Amino acid sequence: MTAPITVVIAEDDPQNAEIQRRFVEKTPGFQVVGIAHGLDEARDLIDVFQPQLLLLDNQFPTGTGLELLRELRAESCHTDVILVTAATEVETLRTAMRSGIFDYILKPVVFERLQSALFNFSAHLDKLSDMQSLVQSDVDGLLQPAPADQPAPQASAPGTSRLPKGIDGLTLDKIRSVFTDPNINLNAEQVGQEIGASRTTARRYLEYLVSTDELSAEVSYGSVGRPERKYRSQP
Repeated sequence: MTAPITVVIAEDDPQNAEIQRRFVEKTPGFQVVGIAHGLDEARDLIDVFQPQLLLLDNQFPTGTGLELLRELRAESCHTDVILVTAATEVETLRTAMRSGIFDYILKPVVFERLQSALFNFSAHLDKLSDMQSLVQSDVDGLLQPAPADQPAPQASAPGTSRLPKGIDGLTLDKIRSVFTDPNINLNAEQVGQEIGASRTTARRYLEYLVSTDELSAEVSYGSVGRPERKYRSQP
């Protein structure tokens, strides 16, 4: 079973922090490991847990999130950062981008926007994990944003809304086609083999279908006692 992506939330307002925690926990494949209401606490949590992702507010009583971000980059910290802020100044965005943020989300936080950013981050990690060597198209796919006028991919199932970034409608249909038989019960590696994709890619799509209640998942134990998630269509 693949470990969830670990997240620390740094937000001085307890109510906003709790909202973000609930949003993250509602997104498959992510786990909040700590919440900091101040910059010093955030530093400690990052040092102890070394999370893969930090949701970072900008304004704190003792300084700014951008100052913390510059510290993390100067220390070669591997934690990626999504800035979650009420700051609408273009210069704040420019500074954050120069410091290597993964995304920039304006408050008040909308669940769909945050979930889209999280799925996009998960897809980004999967692409890096699957790469053995680089070709230019790989680099472009990681670093070049989609054109602003490009429509978001649409789910092909009737009545389904726009898909989050990192979830492609064609691949999603391939996953759905594997589960036309309600008796099929497969893990992510088996589904990946069926559709010609990696286990990590299959897992991301499977967890998305679990979040939309199209599939169900249960933990089973193999012959050596190693737990794994198996997926099947909802009755």
